[in-house]
Amino acid sequence: MLQFSSISVLRGSKQLLKNTSAVIYPGHKVGLIGKNGCGKSSLFALIRGEMGLDEGEFNIPKEWQIVSVAQETPSTDRAVIEYVIDGDKTYRALQAKLAEAEEAHNGEQIALLHGQLEQAGGYDIEARAATILAGLGFSQDGLRQGVKDFSGGWRMRMNLAQALLCRSDVLLLDEPTNHLDLDAVIWLEKWLQRYDGTLLLISHDKSFLDATVTEIISFEQQQLMSYKGNYDAYERQRAERNRLQSLQFDKQQAQRAHLESFINRFKAKASKAKQAQSRIKQLEKMEDLLPAQVESEFSFEFFAPPKLPNPLIKMEQVQAGYGDKVILNQVKLNLVPGSRIGLLGRNGAGKSTLIKLLADEMPPISGDYMTSAGLRIGYFAQHQLDYLRADDSALAHLQRLDRQASEQSLRDYLGSFGFHGDEALKAVAPMSGGEKARLVLALIVYQKPNLLLLDEPTNHLDMNMRNALNLALQGFEGAMVLVSHDRYLLTSVCDDFYLVDSGKVEAFGGNLDDYRQWLMQTDPVATGASGAARQAQDIEQNSEPKLDRKTIKRLEAEFRQATQALRKTISKQEGVMDKVGAKLAEVETQLADGEIYTDANKAKLKECLQQQATLKQQLEEAEIQWMDAQELLEQQQAEFDASLNQ
Repeated sequence: MLQFSSISVLRGSKQLLKNTSAVIYPGHKVGLIGKNGCGKSSLFALIRGEMGLDEGEFNIPKEWQIVSVAQETPSTDRAVIEYVIDGDKTYRALQAKLAEAEEAHNGEQIALLHGQLEQAGGYDIEARAATILAGLGFSQDGLRQGVKDFSGGWRMRMNLAQALLCRSDVLLLDEPTNHLDLDAVIWLEKWLQRYDGTLLLISHDKSFLDATVTEIISFEQQQLMSYKGNYDAYERQRAERNRLQSLQFDKQQAQRAHLESFINRFKAKASKAKQAQSRIKQLEKMEDLLPAQVESEFSFEFFAPPKLPNPLIKMEQVQAGYGDKVILNQVKLNLVPGSRIGLLGRNGAGKSTLIKLLADEMPPISGDYMTSAGLRIGYFAQHQLDYLRADDSALAHLQRLDRQASEQSLRDYLGSFGFHGDEALKAVAPMSGGEKARLVLALIVYQKPNLLLLDEPTNHLDMNMRNALNLALQGFEGAMVLVSHDRYLLTSVCDDFYLVDSGKVEAFGGNLDDYRQWLMQTDPVATGASGAARQAQDIEQNSEPKLDRKTIKRLEAEFRQATQALRKTISKQEGVMDKVGAKLAEVETQLADGEIYTDANKAKLKECLQQQATLKQQLEEAEIQWMDAQELLEQQQAEFDASLNQ
């Protein structure tokens, strides 16, 4: 296990952790949460042995293999799949030794090394690497391209693939979804659910945490606070802890006031001096309790736009793409005030192309594209962070937008985005990704847009800022088009989903669970099924004559009989999911009732929380069994169909 005993961590003059302890047991999946800069990444550095403690002890079994995601990627011609395999140092070392043994014709050493390679998983490593890369969005052709052919975001996916490929006892993931689209996030969730080592995950994505972890460690006031369950359970427990802490704080303040009153009245009187001195010492020893910190430092809202023309944008039979390459075809879309659209679709299907088209960053190839007078676009994309002036401050950026506004009013406005005091005067260059994203959002909001185009706006934002953005978007009066891997944000602020697929943009008649099913049904590789491994292998197709109809019917009947057990498993788990889901809904209805959080209902609250945790675990296990059976059936169906077509 990982054991932190009375540890203290400083960074320069800033105290990150102070005399705090925590234990992480083998096989546990733990989410680390807290504000940016609170010490989460420093804790990872401590675990990796890259930094020491200022006080306390940290213990981890010496034989444990620790794996984390590399932050740098060399610009090299090496093929993507080879680069990913390079991450397994054990395999590459054995491979080199085998080559030496074969050159020396050392039969005994060759046999020994083959055994070690088999034990290290060397004989299926290429297939496993291809599976992971396919799950993270790489095409079959992309596996053989050079690393240098890909952008920084795709190179981070390669580094993530390296970490997932290596054998590990402890896996450290720091914001792994930042460079992923929704499809890859769904795949990664499933992979982590099946990971049998100890997982430590830093993430600000509520839905991702809910799906992958069973314990939360929260960085609170320089302490490590542990909560059992996923993020949803943490929020409930945290609310109760805040309530009790507030009561204790109020009680302590009353006691402090009483002591201070006694001291002020009697410290000058000789007859009471001894008692007064006693109370002064009591007051000095009294531990300071901070009031519950439940307020976010971020609080903003979108201003009412000067105009709300209807429609804002109208498209009929529009083609969009790059040069002669058409990405989207025959797009028909009207954006009116109040439209709240979430874009779904696989990586590369054209979601960002549509956003760029709407943002006027690329012209349509053909079709009718009309915009209304008074259209004011607020466009957020990751590349826009690079447009900020490195030497200018947040205040200077805002002053360029409004020369007439007073400095104080602009500083007050920036404060709602977390730029308080001297932070508003700090140059952009040393800012973190989260700070730059907050500044871009602040500039967008200030310009009073009536159309918001948001392409992955939550990358680099911490939980508090994500919540503030969520609330602000819910009150936005104009139209909004959103691309995001943050499902909590998508479900909270979008009224409609549009699917971008096969060059088309069409309304999607379902929710995100339906979209997940659509992914599984249309492409098993998108959810990490074993089809990705088959993609990585060169399979020669023979050209035997097609089977006659009678033979095909017989083979289909045999196939149904052979897969009957799988179909029964799928049906059984669907029944379990329905039954457990209904019970879970009943328990969560009880937890939604404010009365259950009163002192009189403490026992009932505890029972409900335990039931909720048990039911969620049962539901998760049923879902995993259902998905495994479903994927295996789809794989066998694909292989059967392929055999008929040979």
